[in-house]
Amino acid sequence: MAKIIVFGNEKGGSGKSTTAIHVAIALCYKNKSVGIIDLDVRQQSMSRFLENRTDFRKKQKSNLPSPTHYRIDNSNKDSKAESNSEEEKRFAEALTTLEETCDFLVIDCPGGTSNYVKMAHTVADTLVTPMNDSLIDFDLLAKIEVSTGKVVGPSIYSEMVWECRQLRASAKHPPIDWVILRNRISHVFSKNKYQVGNSLKNLSKRIGFRLSTGFSERVIFKELFLSGLTLLDLEKMEDWQPTLSHVSARQEVRMLLASLGVTSD
Repeated sequence: MAKIIVFGNEKGGSGKSTTAIHVAIALCYKNKSVGIIDLDVRQQSMSRFLENRTDFRKKQKSNLPSPTHYRIDNSNKDSKAESNSEEEKRFAEALTTLEETCDFLVIDCPGGTSNYVKMAHTVADTLVTPMNDSLIDFDLLAKIEVSTGKVVGPSIYSEMVWECRQLRASAKHPPIDWVILRNRISHVFSKNKYQVGNSLKNLSKRIGFRLSTGFSERVIFKELFLSGLTLLDLEKMEDWQPTLSHVSARQEVRMLLASLGVTSD
């Protein structure tokens, strides 16, 4: 049975695809067979990355490892019931097909809630929710009382995760390991940073997640996307000249993989 790692949250722009890409490639370097499902059928960032990677491998005649990509589309049925039924069949087929040959499945979800998103969260062994280090992104997890800064209730997304956990429990599956990933953390002290940190620690005990540090805002991640590469690939390049920023970014990747129980070494 393949281990399923799902990347999802309520909003876009938090680094879901970048994080998912690096985890998937890291697993490939561990000689694990990896399957990828890109549920963001509109933007398809993960799919575009893999296309870029395929082009790079062909042009450079490179043997860089790459995961197996399973394409999945939205249903075009008019009836919601028929649409949901068709998507459930497509999703089940994707899982069944990939699990026959893969050790890990990495699923990249779009922002928002859909039938596919709910199914992905339900089957997740590990759920990774990247968020920018701001009160705006904190709102995707919980509602805050403006005057006091206290948490007054869960968000729609947190409620959805709770429902998915209940479904897993009713099916007697192990609980979801929910990881909140703090991306783009400022190195400068600020009231916002302090408040977000405290609020996350308090909320983690209430709704059951653990915290991990993600990636800083670095140009290197965006540059590599166009070639279908990750920081893990650069070490295999003979002409690569690492900068201090690259080394720091590489360490961030190592720390993330360790926190998820996955190492690149």
